[in-house]
Amino acid sequence: QVQLVESGGGLVQAGGTLTLSCVASERIPNARAMAWYRQAPGKERELVAEIGYYGDSDIPNSVKDRLTISADFDKNTVDLEIDSLKPEDTAVYYCNMKRQYGGEYWGQGTQVTVSS
Repeated sequence: QVQLVESGGGLVQAGGTLTLSCVASERIPNARAMAWYRQAPGKERELVAEIGYYGDSDIPNSVKDRLTISADFDKNTVDLEIDSLKPEDTAVYYCNMKRQYGGEYWGQGTQVTVSS
């Protein structure tokens, strides 16, 4: 059973920078995309950033200028850097890896709290 392990969450001040990292416990063959989602209290889980095997990325316009996603598909790792953190970035951040022919894996989540 593949497990995704996230790290890098914590308490940061507004305006700061945070990097989240995720690594799979074993290699995922034919992974086609890796992503980060987040879920704030009382809200639905939402996509934060996704990167495809060929380097194509999908980042919502609302956060595009503050986020950088990078991935290594050989090592099955994916990082997310968030700049200029805002209190509204407070959420549990989840790592996600999608297989080419269906199926996906989720991490347990890492809490990010931004203080004003």
